[in-house]
Amino acid sequence: MNLWLRSLGFNIYLYLMTAVVAVLGSLAMPFSEAATYKIMRCWSLLTNFGLRHICKINIELRGLENIPAHGPALIACKHQSMWDTIIFLSILPRPVYILKKELALIPFFGWYTLRTGMVRVDRDGHASALKKMITDSKLCIDAGKSLVIFPEGSRAPAGGKLDYKPGIAALYHQLGVGCIPAALNSGMFWPRRQFLRYPGAIVLSFLTPIAPGLNRRDFMATLEERIEAATNGLLAEGAATIPSD
Repeated sequence: MNLWLRSLGFNIYLYLMTAVVAVLGSLAMPFSEAATYKIMRCWSLLTNFGLRHICKINIELRGLENIPAHGPALIACKHQSMWDTIIFLSILPRPVYILKKELALIPFFGWYTLRTGMVRVDRDGHASALKKMITDSKLCIDAGKSLVIFPEGSRAPAGGKLDYKPGIAALYHQLGVGCIPAALNSGMFWPRRQFLRYPGAIVLSFLTPIAPGLNRRDFMATLEERIEAATNGLLAEGAATIPSD
């Protein structure tokens, strides 16, 4: 099966599977938040199943020991692909993404974000939006949930880089927890705004946590340096997994 056919097969599988899980799962959603998380975890696992068996894309997770076994975590991750917004649902027990508020308007998907308390951000709200994000994030941390934020704010192509937004620094200082940087190479295999899914190995690596207490400037510099250096290494490593034909 060539690359185009594999990609077509995966996209059909993903959209049909997502529709079925979303509709059937919505019947259980009103009963409990725990049931909603189980549905979302199932969706994440089935997505990776399709990647593995249709697209020949393997998934490797590294540095899981850097995630607290008990209690919440603040994870700041590189963002290259739609896959990045899916994988944490099958890794963390109760993950909460920090996402733009417009996503909550999407039928089914938006309902799931509301039911699990995802932190919705108004990108045009400036100071008031930042204050609300911190307040909502504190509630999640207090509830024992882990926060996932993409500090660049949007997807960058593999090898690309966007400015790191100040929201992550505000969370780091206000929440009183350490920050776990995360690097990946997903954009090489599931590129943004592209149809093709390339075979190889997606690696997500959780890096050494940044302990609380750094000033804003040092924190941002440390976070960016760790994520970008590790990402560049994973991109180089990922290139070696791409089949030659």
